[in-house]
Amino acid sequence: MFIKNLSAVSLLILICTLSAAAQFTRVVTKSDKFDFGAGGTVSITGAPNGSIHVEPSTRNEIEINAEIKLSAPTEADLGLLEKVTGFLLNEGVGNVAINSVGTNDSKYLKQTMKKFPKTLLNLPFRIDYVIKVPRYCDLQIDNGSGDITVSGIEGNLRINSIESNTRLDLVGGGVNATLQKGSVRVSMPERSWRGNGIDIALATGDMDVYMPVMLSAELDATILRTGKIENNLLDLKPRIRSVKFTEQNISAKAGSGGVPMKFTIGDGTLRLKTIGRE
Repeated sequence: MFIKNLSAVSLLILICTLSAAAQFTRVVTKSDKFDFGAGGTVSITGAPNGSIHVEPSTRNEIEINAEIKLSAPTEADLGLLEKVTGFLLNEGVGNVAINSVGTNDSKYLKQTMKKFPKTLLNLPFRIDYVIKVPRYCDLQIDNGSGDITVSGIEGNLRINSIESNTRLDLVGGGVNATLQKGSVRVSMPERSWRGNGIDIALATGDMDVYMPVMLSAELDATILRTGKIENNLLDLKPRIRSVKFTEQNISAKAGSGGVPMKFTIGDGTLRLKTIGRE
């Protein structure tokens, strides 16, 4: 009899444990579209987890599509999370900020839903963005963990990310990017860069930089701690004749020189390549 009772208790505990561990999920989409002239500044603050993909619009407008993935113990909880998770816009003259919001922001939750259940605070969620902006604009991206892709935007680009596989298909402007961990792929098809300098730093990971034949630039490539530079660019000359290229540092003049381009890795591999050649 004791064994039967013990077995029943164990089964009940198992059922309760499985019930507590069970998670309901929901995927929702939120979007917006509005006029925005060329030459402005677009700021994007991503979610703690999620990707950001930015591409040029054919019109002077911004179009935002956000796919939101939620998880919660019950369907009712999912309904609450859906109400408070997404993005908010802060619009000004010539600038707009797209700010992700959710259970990670206690101040926002207090303002939005004062009696929001504490048991749902800091539940994980994910927001994946596809955002279209005018081709000629400045872009600022701050993201947690998730892929970042920017293509076809001609303006000043600033990126900060904790962990990301980042792809930048550049056409002009200026770039300042700091990434903690992940990978970076940069390509620039134009031999004469139109705009300001490029400065991309990656603490840990690999970086592939694709440059055109007959590039004109002042190029600096550096490995700060461990790793190496794999240089496949043929038209590079030391800026100072006595300072030779090494697997840790390249300070070069490409073509006739010009705009400064700086690529830095703490630990990892930096590969300098010509477009069309692997």
